[in-house]
Amino acid sequence: MESIEATLGARIEGIGFWAEGMPSWQAARAFAAGGAVAEDAPRRPSPSLLAPNERRRAPQTVAVALDVALAACQAAGRRPQALPSVFASTHGDLAITDYMAQTLAGDPRSISPTRFHNSVHNAAAGYWTIGTGCTAAATAISAGTASFTQGLLEALVQLATGADAVLLVAYDIGAAGPLGAMAQSEGLLGGALVLATRGEGGPRLRAGLVDGTADAGGGPGPLAGRCGGNAMAPMLPLFDALAAAGDAVLLDAGPGRTLRVELAHD
Repeated sequence: MESIEATLGARIEGIGFWAEGMPSWQAARAFAAGGAVAEDAPRRPSPSLLAPNERRRAPQTVAVALDVALAACQAAGRRPQALPSVFASTHGDLAITDYMAQTLAGDPRSISPTRFHNSVHNAAAGYWTIGTGCTAAATAISAGTASFTQGLLEALVQLATGADAVLLVAYDIGAAGPLGAMAQSEGLLGGALVLATRGEGGPRLRAGLVDGTADAGGGPGPLAGRCGGNAMAPMLPLFDALAAAGDAVLLDAGPGRTLRVELAHD
């Protein structure tokens, strides 16, 4: 593996996390430290950003993205409406995509306008900017197994080119129908980071691309072990390292490329 030629850095000011049985970053850290998942944990996120009716109707991808995004902003003490954001999802909402494909094949005139509206890949980013009143740039990224890493790189580049802080949100849902054979994914998973150029508190992160491969399934950590079937599992080595105060991880950055992330905990 070649040495890192150039690096990008940031301070992690806030973290959000949601998985089945772990509805918060605090719960995820407790599980990673040897605890158990919460038996009475909610079955789906319920983001307070949305009005009650919208909260019930929102797709699970939107719900989990907004839940972790808001949690990360609150942990960082940042106003959501002031932050540029990067939303990364491997597949978007596979459940809605399966519904759309089946309906278009069988009865195209009956397709739901609401589900069509929610099928676009940047739906979560749209809900976020509307719900928070944010007029800063919002980016939606899909890059296969490297979706999280490419989202992280995009956020770090925005910091390096002038942004004071950036919100990174990553999420995926379980696959449904025939698509499940090609786009495999299980459960619901979301994670978010508020990354900043300056500030105190929170781990410091330094990242650089190298040649090589990383485990696209998430690696051996406890969070990866429990949630490794989700399409966003490639983000889990970083969250496992953050939970355990680890010092370095390798993230899948695409064919033949890896992002080496070094962490320093103050």
